[in-house]
Amino acid sequence: MIGSAPSAEARQVVRAAAQWLALMESGSANERDRAELQSWRDSHSSHEQAWQKAQLLRQRFADLPPALAMASLDRPQASRRTVLKRAVGAVALVPTAWLISRQLPLDVWSADLRTATGEGKKVQLSDGSTLQLNTASAVDIDMKNRLLKLVEGEIALNVPGSSPLTIQTHFGQVIVSQSEVCVRQGQTGCKVSVLKGAVQLQPLRGPVFSLRGGQQVNLQAIGAGAVEPFDVLAPGWRDGVLMAQNQPLGDFLRELSTYRPGILRWEPELESLRVTGSFRLEDTDRILALLAASLPLEVHSRTRYWVTLLPRKNIV
Repeated sequence: MIGSAPSAEARQVVRAAAQWLALMESGSANERDRAELQSWRDSHSSHEQAWQKAQLLRQRFADLPPALAMASLDRPQASRRTVLKRAVGAVALVPTAWLISRQLPLDVWSADLRTATGEGKKVQLSDGSTLQLNTASAVDIDMKNRLLKLVEGEIALNVPGSSPLTIQTHFGQVIVSQSEVCVRQGQTGCKVSVLKGAVQLQPLRGPVFSLRGGQQVNLQAIGAGAVEPFDVLAPGWRDGVLMAQNQPLGDFLRELSTYRPGILRWEPELESLRVTGSFRLEDTDRILALLAASLPLEVHSRTRYWVTLLPRKNIV
């Protein structure tokens, strides 16, 4: 059910707990790793709860090999689909896999194309169309039926020819020909933005309608929202750039956090600060350092996966 799905922050906590469990089970953890794990557990009650749940589940299934705990959770593997077909029965019982399945369902694991957190991917389809995946995205490709199924996340699709490709989402279909479009799917809706040309939209409810270049609309279970002009800076991710023009810092950080594994937090008083600039997504730690250099804030890192932004202290 969409209404009961965990928040993005809760899913990040689950992922971090699973990563720690996989590291501890691997036998390669050192004293520093164990100290960082303790620091992570102590930093928030939700972390400790996730860790205890992981431990209890590990005890329940102690007879299963730890290797099935999916140590490289954020690294896509070329043989992922094949491995899943062979091992899905066993993996479903492994505590780490159970934890991750709460945030990465099987259809995401087994998708034809998938990106990890912070990763992007660009491919050319057999008809000459160009498909790009943003961070933490997954798509199934059926060129025989000219159908792309957006499983999770965001894609950009450029179809130069007149033969249409259909993007299937949880909230309707987007029919693309001789046009370029970005489609971003969330838990409660799907944002469709047309960069050039025009597309046909078929919501789950309501009539089919056209959306033209420079326009965007949100598709939801109840139908389509109002057509609006789209933010021309938003598709910068296709070039590996996160752009902002006098944007509230809170909104900027919420977007940035989708490119970072682990947890990124900030104090409420930082929300209304303003950000302008173009930031390379290949190094999100550097983005945080640039924010600290230009805004009255400090970056506090407990571990690589736990970062908090605080207002800068005035030195008298």
